[in-house]
Amino acid sequence: MTIGIMFVIFFVLLILGVPIAFSIGMTVITVPIIMPEIPVSLSFIFKNLVSSLDSTTLLAVPLFMLSGMIMAKGGISERLFNLFAYFLGRRTAGLPIAVIITCLFFGAISGSGPATVAAIGAMAIPLLVNLGYEKSFITAMIATAGGLGVVIPPSIPFIIYGVSTGTSVGDLFIAGILPGLLIGICLMIYVYFHYKKHGEDNEKLEANAQKLKEISVWKILIRSFWAILAPVIILGGIYTGIVTPTEAANISVIYALLVSVFFYKTVKLNNIMPIFRDTISIAAPVMIIVSTASVFAKTLTMMQAPQVIADTLTDNLNNKIIIILVIILFLLIIGMVMDTTPAILILAPIFLPVVNAIGIDPIHFGMIMVVSLAIGFVTPPLGLNLFVASSLSKLSVLTIARKAIPFIIVFIIALLIITFIPQISLYLI
Repeated sequence: MTIGIMFVIFFVLLILGVPIAFSIGMTVITVPIIMPEIPVSLSFIFKNLVSSLDSTTLLAVPLFMLSGMIMAKGGISERLFNLFAYFLGRRTAGLPIAVIITCLFFGAISGSGPATVAAIGAMAIPLLVNLGYEKSFITAMIATAGGLGVVIPPSIPFIIYGVSTGTSVGDLFIAGILPGLLIGICLMIYVYFHYKKHGEDNEKLEANAQKLKEISVWKILIRSFWAILAPVIILGGIYTGIVTPTEAANISVIYALLVSVFFYKTVKLNNIMPIFRDTISIAAPVMIIVSTASVFAKTLTMMQAPQVIADTLTDNLNNKIIIILVIILFLLIIGMVMDTTPAILILAPIFLPVVNAIGIDPIHFGMIMVVSLAIGFVTPPLGLNLFVASSLSKLSVLTIARKAIPFIIVFIIALLIITFIPQISLYLI
């Protein structure tokens, strides 16, 4: 009952529009009032706010954000798209599929859903609309495909999950490769059949293909070479054990600077400080949420919430499939109203005893959790990708959300495949 009251207070504060970090902090402060026997003093709260950020692994979060920001400013997305468009542009749904593939690659650079939507959408939406594609459909497609940014490694939610559960972040990164590819392929299949049925403006597409052909394949390959090499270096270093995820994040920042400033020359030296400031303005709120959510999670542990919830689910639901489906449904709902980072920090320690009890591998559950919450990027009322896509396309959030419904269904189908075929997540580890 007291655990339920705590969550009610938290969600009431969210509904009232209180910023999530303050909602979490104010909820924790109420614990001594609800349960005086729980030693949650102000000194406990402040001490854990600081100690929760004292983690080498967490350093990877702002570093991957910084490298993604540099790559976005450096025009990496356009070079990647031109490469895939060159080979796919004349095929059915070739350019929309090229956009999804670009989202996969850029997600392997930025580790962020909204950042992927911003970088790819700013370039692809105007281009594809000029080529005769429906703006609302393309915008919804990019908003949904942007969710691949948190599934394809390096993924910031994987780092948060690893820190909160003690699971290897490197293993999570490697485990995310096949699920990310599966989701991308499912989205491509849907897009292919959509345009197979509805058709495209072949004259405009042929003219665009001719423009790319005039550049020549070698020039396009050379221009995109350094962009394609980025995820290979990052993931290759982690997969071979040469570097840790945090060291890979450092390398990605240095690589992004070298490529954007010296090779592509798309970022000037006097642009670097503004990029640093933009990154700090994005990363600082995330780290504040991380610290407050960590205290919230520790408080729940002291209240024995994980054990209570685990016992409740396993006692009332004796079927493994039903238990995991209930957890997924809960995560899908939470993803609608809560950002991925606090959701993982609060809920991962709660659900981990449950999934351990029914024999689900923690790394496999990490995939299930991150993919479930990634769908929240395109589901109102939070839907961060929807808001980013809306600002780029000037379409209303509800218009994009309605067009995104088929993509969300495809995403959920991929989620269920990942859930019930654990080998997809665990094969490469």
